[in-house]
Amino acid sequence: MAGAIVDVIVEERGEDEVLRLLADPLRFQAFSCVLGFDWHSSGTTTVVMGAMREALDGHETLAIAGGKGRTSMRTVAMLAEISDRMGLEPSPLVRASRMAARVDNACVQDGYQLYHHTICVSSEGRWAVVQQGLSSERAWARRYHWIDRPGLDFVEEPHSGIAGTPRDGVLDMTARTAGAARRASVDLVNDGIHSRSRDFVVRRRGQSLLGDFTEGSAHIELPSGVNWSAVRAAYDVQVEGYEDLVAFNGIGASTLRALALVSELVHGTPLAWRDPLRYTFAVGGKDGVPYPVDRKAMDETTALLMAGIDRARLGDREALRALERLGRCLPAPAASPA
Repeated sequence: MAGAIVDVIVEERGEDEVLRLLADPLRFQAFSCVLGFDWHSSGTTTVVMGAMREALDGHETLAIAGGKGRTSMRTVAMLAEISDRMGLEPSPLVRASRMAARVDNACVQDGYQLYHHTICVSSEGRWAVVQQGLSSERAWARRYHWIDRPGLDFVEEPHSGIAGTPRDGVLDMTARTAGAARRASVDLVNDGIHSRSRDFVVRRRGQSLLGDFTEGSAHIELPSGVNWSAVRAAYDVQVEGYEDLVAFNGIGASTLRALALVSELVHGTPLAWRDPLRYTFAVGGKDGVPYPVDRKAMDETTALLMAGIDRARLGDREALRALERLGRCLPAPAASPA
């Protein structure tokens, strides 16, 4: 079914439309429902992208790299294979894949750790990323969508959408309003902030410090896990911008958070404490809701779509036109409440 739908989209609107579908949380969710998967569980993402990767195996103009768990660790190798087959330069695709993963793990500090990462690539070298994180309580999942576009800035408002459950206390270093904090963080690294590491103290959960009982403590409290060795290495090369800092080996979420907090204290740069999530679901259910998948109807629909594609490739597009006319017979969707 997934392969048949993709073929219709490519035939009618081109391969870029498939990328746009994957990058739109609402269209992605609708696509999963058409394929018969549950409404909004974490399995929606992994199963749909797994089905897409299988459906696009050997496709001439589209391919998917990555997956869940260990499969996501093979993304770079898979991109190399795809690039070789399609005659593409792999480095921009590898960079896009790595930056999308780093940003959602380190710059959007929402408490979700990525465990699923996929990138869909077109024969023109354009791409869309769909990845998913699991909350620290392992109770909720959050899906992140990206798409290649002119002027894309990986560290400022880069997402085409994020779907999940909102939460408080999120530090979003990709917010446009955090631009000054991003620049100040780079300046702190390049000015040698690592040399003052002894001025900072880490307070672990529930821990009391001597400074709590004395006045005038000069220590600045930071999160645990700050990698001062990586900060020193970044200082040695003098990173050019925040994107380079995020991509630097060893610079993770705790280090970026520490730099942001110090920049706020030293330079007064505002931080964005807001959840960048844009799409959420009020109700939903597991398989069988609102009704069990009708396998017979799915098989018949798949056969109809494949027959229409075969006829369109021979110059007869009437079958696809018939589907358009059938769609116009459906009731119009209800108006959104004011």
